[in-house]
Formats: sequence, structure tokens, C-alpha cells
Amino acid sequence: MKTVQVYDDIYVISVNDRRKQLFENMWPLPCGIAYNCYIVDDEKTALLDTVELGSTNNFMAYINDVLKGKKLDYLIINHMEPDHSGEIQNVVARYPDVKIVGNKLTFKILKSYFNLSENLIEVADGDEINLGKHNLKFITTTMVHWPESMMAYDTESQILFSQDAFGCFGTLDGAIFDDEANFDFYEDEMRRYYSNVVGKYSAMVQKAFVKLQGISVKSICPIHGLIWRKNPAKAMELYNKWSNYETEKGVLILFASMYGNTEQIADYVARIISENGVKNIRIYDVSKTHVSYLMSEAWKYKTIVLGSCAYNGEMHPMMEIFCREMEHYALKNRALALFGTCSWGGGGLKSLQKFAANIGWEQIAEPVEVKGIPDNEKFACFDNFAKSIADYCNK
Repeated sequence: MKTVQVYDDIYVISVNDRRKQLFENMWPLPCGIAYNCYIVDDEKTALLDTVELGSTNNFMAYINDVLKGKKLDYLIINHMEPDHSGEIQNVVARYPDVKIVGNKLTFKILKSYFNLSENLIEVADGDEINLGKHNLKFITTTMVHWPESMMAYDTESQILFSQDAFGCFGTLDGAIFDDEANFDFYEDEMRRYYSNVVGKYSAMVQKAFVKLQGISVKSICPIHGLIWRKNPAKAMELYNKWSNYETEKGVLILFASMYGNTEQIADYVARIISENGVKNIRIYDVSKTHVSYLMSEAWKYKTIVLGSCAYNGEMHPMMEIFCREMEHYALKNRALALFGTCSWGGGGLKSLQKFAANIGWEQIAEPVEVKGIPDNEKFACFDNFAKSIADYCNK
């Protein structure tokens, strides 16, 4: 993509990657992803981050288009993850005198990745670099979401260069700024990005918000996704909501079913919940839906219902993947209801109850397990179960 002006003399280089299928070789990218980096063309010039190596053949040409033969004075590294540091060696080769700006932890990773140890300027929380009209102040945001992660704030334009924070999955299909795009699509992908990539470090996100208090932010420039030039408060509002584990009203029902018995019960329970006035109900088969989407939905809804058949005396392996991710990411403040099916020895519900004990979510219905193919009598066992869920949601 062409370079685009963000401010009088600040530009974004945005590269769309529609070839990569998995982010971090885990999370599906059906709509691709964009890599953003930024150039400040002042008395002194600065490049803030780079892009993934191989995502474009023209990265150095993009820089030259902005600088028009001027030298690059500073390469500022807000985040060392390879999708943002991939072009560092090419930048240093083209501008051998460039000063590389980062913090102490940045340089440890820089050394291990690229064996670079010269022309380094170490900055700490609150340090500043003056470029002329623009003055960059650095804000360390440790573990949002890597140890070296930091942000740069331009006191002139009041732009926050936020590294991975406030980022999003999805390519930028023509629109680069928030006021150019329909955010309805991007909000789901932004939540999936947050829950999958940043969510484990929600406590550190809250610490970053404390550091940002009192700073006037007119625009947010992340290194993935839309640039927030009209309504940066919206991006901050969403991150504050998700990192505080706030939810929307609704019920997320996840089931694991080998032969359809557990699925039938999931549908029956959903119907009873709906008849009792709950409108937002989502049902997913954990064997068909990638766990990244399930995690995103779990970050959205307050009430989570899990149902599993028995499998080798345990819960179904695909349900186990979801439960393991929830424990790993330590999602908080959810309400939980559990059910199971079995053919003989059971184990699915028992394993879910172990998960419930580990995760510590409030259980809002008495667990129910039935054997064999559901019939009217077995379905009726779930009437009170579903009613308890609905009553909780309607409080």
C-alpha cells in the first residue's frame, strides 16, 4: 500500500498480509492482517517499528518515498515481535548510522535476534527524544504483551504510538482510519485479537492505563489494524472493558458431542433459556469452531454453559482444549453451568467439574448428566437447569 499522511509530517506505512493463514502459527486469519509502522519526517527523522519480513518487497522504497533521500536518524523499537521487527536488518543495512532506540529489555532481544549491539540509545519510562517540532516521550508497558513492550507519545501531535495495544486482526481494505471504516466488522476481530493475544496480560493492560492517565490522546497509531484519529476514546473504552473482564448480557453454550446426543441437549437447554426471556444465546460445537473464536465469545458474554460427552473417562479432547485455554488466560468474573452425557462409565461432567474448581467461576445451576440417547424424560431433567440459567441472566 502507499504511504499515507497521519499528521502534517507523520506517515504510516501499512502492509496488508492476506497470505498468512495463522497468526503466531495458532490463530486463524480468514481476513488477513495488516502491519503498520510510522515515519516522522522532522528536523530529525524517525521510523517507529517495521513490518514482517517478506510481507512486502517494497518496504525500503516506502521509506524512501517519505524521506526523499534524507537520512534516517532514529529507528524506534516499541515492540520486538518478528512481525514488527522483521525489516530491522534491512533498515540498518540501508542506514548504517541510524540510532536504534529501545529499552534495556529491547536490546536483549535485539542482540539474540539480529546480533546488533551498536548505535543503541537506551530509554526508560518517561524519557524523551526531541526530533525538532516533535517530541517523543516513551511509556514502558511491560507485558502488554512482551517484556520489552513500550509506547511512544508525541507531545506535539498528541499521537500515541501504541505498539500491539489497541490492535486488530483483519487487513485494511481501503480504509486506514477509524472514520473511514464500518467498525462493526472490526470490533469482533479486535476482541478476538485482544482475547487471544493480549488477554492473558489484562492486569498489565490496567497498569498501562494508569500510566496513560492525564495524557491527552488525539490519535492512536497501533501496529495492527485501524488508526484511531476520530475516536481514540472508543479503542481505550474497549480495552478497558475487556481488561476489566466486563461483559455483555447473554449465554454462550459450548458443547462437545460425538454422536449428537450432547448437541441435542444443548439445543434443548437453549430453547428453555430463550422461552424464559433471554435473547442473546450463542451455541458452538467446540470440534468445528476454532478455539480462538470461542475465547473471543467467552470474553464477550457473562454466562457460559459447557456440555461434554464422555471420552476415555474424561471430557472430550476438544472441550479440554477450550478449558485449558481459559485456565491459561485466567478469564475472570464469569457464571458457569455444566452438563454431560455418557453411554456407560461417564467422566465428561466429572472432568468439567474439575475445571470449574480450578477456574473459580460462580456456578449457577446444579450440574446434570444423562446416559444414552435423549428422550422426553431425559430432556425434562434439564428444565430446572435451564431455568436457573435464565433466572440468573434476568436478574
